[in-house]
Amino acid sequence: MLQKLKKVDYVVVFILFIFMGISIMAIYSVTVGTKFEGSHIKMIEFYIMAFVAFFALILLDYKVLVKYALYLYLFGIALLIVVNFFGSDVNGAQGWLKLGGFSLQPAELFKLLLIIFLTYLLMKRPKAKLSLWRDVLPIGGLAFIPFAIVMLQNDLGNALSYVLILLGLLWIGNIKFLHAFLALVILAAAAVGGILSYIHYHDNIESFLNKIGRTHWTERIDPWLVPDKATAKASYHTKNAKLAIASGGMLGEGYMKGTSVQSGRVPYTYSDSIFVEIAEEFGFVGSSVVLLLYFILIHRMILISLECRDRAGPLLIVGVISMMLYQIFENIGAFIGIMPLTGITLPFISYGGTSLLINVASIGIVMSVRVHGHEVSEDIVTQTQKLSASKHA
Repeated sequence: MLQKLKKVDYVVVFILFIFMGISIMAIYSVTVGTKFEGSHIKMIEFYIMAFVAFFALILLDYKVLVKYALYLYLFGIALLIVVNFFGSDVNGAQGWLKLGGFSLQPAELFKLLLIIFLTYLLMKRPKAKLSLWRDVLPIGGLAFIPFAIVMLQNDLGNALSYVLILLGLLWIGNIKFLHAFLALVILAAAAVGGILSYIHYHDNIESFLNKIGRTHWTERIDPWLVPDKATAKASYHTKNAKLAIASGGMLGEGYMKGTSVQSGRVPYTYSDSIFVEIAEEFGFVGSSVVLLLYFILIHRMILISLECRDRAGPLLIVGVISMMLYQIFENIGAFIGIMPLTGITLPFISYGGTSLLINVASIGIVMSVRVHGHEVSEDIVTQTQKLSASKHA
């Protein structure tokens, strides 16, 4: 056990502890004296549980998770279906299961399960370019199933994360450049076409979404694309968030002195909007420090993937990186006006047990790759030998 723990990248562990400190301080700042007072204590408890999972996953060989990936995928799909019938509605999304005093968000959990499952599918393919019909489309179809289920739960943020995870893993899984280029062109055209259609045919689309019970979507998209048509209620969150970030200036208004976040004008400052609290109270400098920590974390993960000899390891790490980059970009982008507000949490900092546990567990799997990644699995060795033999035949 000690030999394994010696191989851990303690720069990453140190960064996680810094994130814990930032999270607890930020949550305390905006919850003291409110009905959410004491949330920072709960966050400490979440971090303790997350670190237990973190070190347990380090000791567990990640190849075991990949081996049972199909069962994990089916378990995740079952949870997503169950939450459709028995889930609780939070902020317009029906995606929470109440388990005693703990709330589980299966859509968050499934991000990690999807990474493991897609890794399992891709590592079974030879190192030649992925075939469109035999590989890319079937794998994409399996990723579309949870995407569709989560969209039915009105959870656009987590559903989109599945798409980004899929794209990241297909890229590192050796998709043909032509197929990747065509996919990007199609996605870009669909995105631009969808945005322009929403702007020009807003009233018709809004009426349609209201009829199918997706009013929540228009409230999220309107402040981003058509702010002049957004209701005061819909634009309240992002408008006040932008004002709070701007008022932070270079050095911020000071800890526990943020005018907007302390007055409650910015909703959910302890969870989804926690970056707004950091920006207002610590300014551009504080925000830059947070982004620098994310950069260092992702850089260390890339280095670990490059050192790994086993094929599954880099796939897992790229999946985790894709998930993290999407969450960071979407969360911060929503509050500076370049992305729609989807309710995605800021990794390691926002209040939330499920999201914290999944993000820290993901880093635990990355550390498992660092510890066990020099041990090439028998399946990969056998595959390589067969390919080599076929070439020489």
